Amino acid sequence: MGNKTALYDTHVACGGKIVDFGGWDMPIHYGSQLEEHHVVRKASGMFDVSHMTIVDLVGSDAKRYLQYLLANDVDKLKDIGKALYSGMLNEQGGVIDDLIVYNMPEGYRLVVNCGTREKDLAWMEKQSAGFDIELTERPELAMVAVQGPEAIAKTMQVLAGEKAEAISSLKVFQGLESAGWMLCRTGYTGEDGLEIIVPEAEVVTFWQQLQEAGVKPCGLGARDTLRLEAGMNLYGSDMDESISPLQANMGWTIAWQPSERDFIGRAALEAEKAEGVKSKLVGLVLEERGVLRAHQKVVVEGLGEGEITSGTFSPTLGYSVALARVPAATGDSCAVEMRKKLQPVKVVMPPFVRNGARVYK
Repeated sequence: MGNKTALYDTHVACGGKIVDFGGWDMPIHYGSQLEEHHVVRKASGMFDVSHMTIVDLVGSDAKRYLQYLLANDVDKLKDIGKALYSGMLNEQGGVIDDLIVYNMPEGYRLVVNCGTREKDLAWMEKQSAGFDIELTERPELAMVAVQGPEAIAKTMQVLAGEKAEAISSLKVFQGLESAGWMLCRTGYTGEDGLEIIVPEAEVVTFWQQLQEAGVKPCGLGARDTLRLEAGMNLYGSDMDESISPLQANMGWTIAWQPSERDFIGRAALEAEKAEGVKSKLVGLVLEERGVLRAHQKVVVEGLGEGEITSGTFSPTLGYSVALARVPAATGDSCAVEMRKKLQPVKVVMPPFVRNGARVYK
């Protein structure tokens, strides 16, 4: 038996099929992953993401510490609640984890992946030596993602008053506290929506209220197909400690300026850039029959081989898409080995889908 969120019994009562996910017993779907995918693209769905790890950071050196710890620069966070996506790297430039950090009135809040919790916390503690900071994990908080074109309106319908007012003022990639909750306009689906941090004691009632308002419970299966259509990386599949942000389509998350900021992994990334980055993460599209899957071999004529890191059938597009790490000079076409045959595919720049519509060229 794995860890259970405060919503576990609710998932079971709703007919959720429970699977192990990073040591947590989580719903993969509630009957139809396909229906759950489409409802997020067309209306609104909600996901229990309470397995994510929330860490609060305070102290006089909090900003300086994060400027050293992360490849992106928290100095960009000028407004309270503003969020930043970043890789947390090792000395070799590999990605220990990807995370979101929020600028809070009293410090910062980090949300990291559940499967990397122990190594993340150990790494953050190790790097805190010499800094006046305090890290506090917040396991008493749950987290619900409400996603889709109707997500914000449905949530405001449920959360009248102060919380609804806070939601109406949110900018994209911003989170605000209200009456012990944190309301964030972020997500992992390619749709507008919210990720809401809620005290565990209140989350079951909140989930039930959303369901009564017409928001459909969705499992982690749909969350994965949605994020892949949106071209969003999954840690452990599309990047890990052996892969740098430059090889994972995350170069935009590296803040090179100011040049005197010495973040962990900077020297290794600068050396990689100087030598020439050997591989890149791209999108693949197979408009013929067949499904692209992780670990299938990619063959680029005249350049060498690569590998699919994430692949699936795209419910929105009606054919298969994938993320793949390929030689850096790869152009607009390559082939994937499927059933011992090479299948031609199109190479595109992700995302594939955003706000319910195809976006790749």
